[in-house]
Amino acid sequence: MAKALTDLAIKNLKPGPARREVPDGKVPGLYYVIQPSGSTSWALRYRHLGKPCKLTIGRGAIPLSDARDLARQALVTVARGDNPAADKVAKKAAKAAERRENDLIEKVVETFIDRYAKKQTKENSWRETERILNREIAEPWRGRALGEISRADLHDRLDAIVDRGAPIVANRVLAAFRRFCNWAVERGIIENSPCEKVRAPAPEESRDRVLTDAEIRAFWRACETVGWPFGPLARMLLLTGQRRDEVASMTWSEIDLDTKKWLIPKGRTKNGIAHEVPLSEVAVSILKGLSRIEGEQDKEGAPRNGYVFTTTGKTAVSGFSKAKALIDAAMLEILKAEAGEDFKEPDRWTFHDLRRTAASGMASTGIAPHVIEAALNHKSGVIKGVAAVYNRHDYAIEKRAALDAWGRKVGSIVTGSGPANVIELSSARG
Repeated sequence: MAKALTDLAIKNLKPGPARREVPDGKVPGLYYVIQPSGSTSWALRYRHLGKPCKLTIGRGAIPLSDARDLARQALVTVARGDNPAADKVAKKAAKAAERRENDLIEKVVETFIDRYAKKQTKENSWRETERILNREIAEPWRGRALGEISRADLHDRLDAIVDRGAPIVANRVLAAFRRFCNWAVERGIIENSPCEKVRAPAPEESRDRVLTDAEIRAFWRACETVGWPFGPLARMLLLTGQRRDEVASMTWSEIDLDTKKWLIPKGRTKNGIAHEVPLSEVAVSILKGLSRIEGEQDKEGAPRNGYVFTTTGKTAVSGFSKAKALIDAAMLEILKAEAGEDFKEPDRWTFHDLRRTAASGMASTGIAPHVIEAALNHKSGVIKGVAAVYNRHDYAIEKRAALDAWGRKVGSIVTGSGPANVIELSSARG
């Protein structure tokens, strides 16, 4: 019969070339296990329903007295007809399944947006991050745990985006996913980021695309073809030179048609600075011609001043990719018809290029660069450094002159004549 183990006997045991089990003569089935590496543990051997079973009840330097107490508790469980080893495995599997459920990439993305992006970034920014992560990451990898995503998986995903003809989108996906993974590492959700040593899949080149006069005419007519809501929205992008999401999320409460002004609150601008945009005659004419879709009501039951460009009254429009495709198709038909046999398909342009086109157009009318920057609410160019600190002039009068001049220039381009009549320009089809 085996002798009862003592603390001194356990201390004197040394690892050998093979795994060794030393029985305890005091508690039946209890063994002290020593691995060749020197690691130690306690194990209990017993029989359940006639079959031999083994339960590991402790690893490392667990005192002998504690190991015996745990073994006795397990033996009581066996006497009741249960199998503590199988119960332990089942609990471990259930815990792993629960953790995996919480670590599913779509759930982690949702948590990231709620706990980080919404609190640390502006609304336009977190909404774009949410759109990118849901569309390009969560949906393709739905049902997979974030910790299962490898660097090879990420490369395959980015390659697929590049192969569909969207290399710059792939860059944006990598940037958003990198920040997301860094946050997950900080939270202990994953140990390492799969983005480590992954480079942007496409080179970033500064764009200089502006629409030609012929393209502006075709664009204006194409907007008429596309109609509500993206037709007038796109025209406002060209006329005001403001950013896409700033125009798309415009609300009636921000607009004063009597004074011809549009005040974008600081919470909706890229640089966090409230921006007053003078509205040209044609811009005002477009806004006056729009129908107002009633949105939600306040606590008193009065209608709120909702979004200008909306189809529901509750949210601003979305689906810019489809709208851009419709405008492109209409423009090509118009340009082909005008050019005939001399037609040459123009280079691809983006909605942001309308902002650059407005800036270039204002410059062509003699507007100074710093006034153009003020009109576009762009603060990192001509006026910077010490000059930016001391120059607090808002250039309200100059901005008015600049955007009015640009509105007249668009009118002359669209109508093919001198400065256009506002009524003609607001409905001009060429």
